This record gives sequence, C-alpha cells and structure tokens, in this order.
Amino acid sequence: MTVKVDDSPHAATRIDKWLWAARFFKTRSLATQAVDRGRVLCNEARVKPARDVRPGDVVSVDNGSTRWEVRVKAIAEVRGSAPVAQSLYEETEASIQARADESERRRLFQEPAAQMHGRPTKRDRRRLGGVGE
Repeated sequence: MTVKVDDSPHAATRIDKWLWAARFFKTRSLATQAVDRGRVLCNEARVKPARDVRPGDVVSVDNGSTRWEVRVKAIAEVRGSAPVAQSLYEETEASIQARADESERRRLFQEPAAQMHGRPTKRDRRRLGGVGE
C-alpha cells in the first residue's frame, strides 16, 4: 500500500490525524489527548483536535519525554512507514539544538538512587546512621 502525500499549499487535514500519521504519537487517540491537554501548539496557539493543519504551519509537540518544533511540509491522511512520516515535516534548528542539549544533560546527570539496589541491608542502614549504633 502506498501512502498518498500531498504537499500542495491548499492541502489540509486534522491536526490529530497528522500527528499520528507523522508518528509523533502511537495512536490517534493519544494525539487527540495531547492536543486537548495543550501539549500541541500550531503557530504558537492552542488548538483543538479538529483544527486543520496545512503545509507551512509550525507545530510544537510535547509528548511528555521529548519536545519538537517542526514545520509541516506535507499532509498524509493515513499512517505510513517511518521514512514517509519523516518526509511530512522538517524540524527547526532551535528544536534540534534543544533536544541535543537535553540529551546531553540527561547523559551527564547521575540519578542518586541508581547506586542503590533494593532495600538497604542492616550494614547499609548502620552506615547511613540509622539503626543500632
């Protein structure tokens, strides 16, 4: 099955359907929930799931763990393969830099609880200054 991609300026589709087709969300209902919660902005404004998105629009997407700012290049009505989905948008330079900075920050940050495995032993509790000194 081939996916019909329309990059003409008059092409439009619902923003929740486009987010799903562009693979920002796994299901269309998750995309709809994100739009309803205000995690998706179109041209820097909150929108409803039925809002049409057109080539040239700037969409900001926050799926909880990652933020993107993309410019819509084309419209697809159905979900296709990953290369087709990536052809639907172009990420802005600022967004690419922000995601790289956040990735580096997460890589350098050591979670304090990462060294602890399970419940502390009696010896560990003594070292912490708790029990039986």
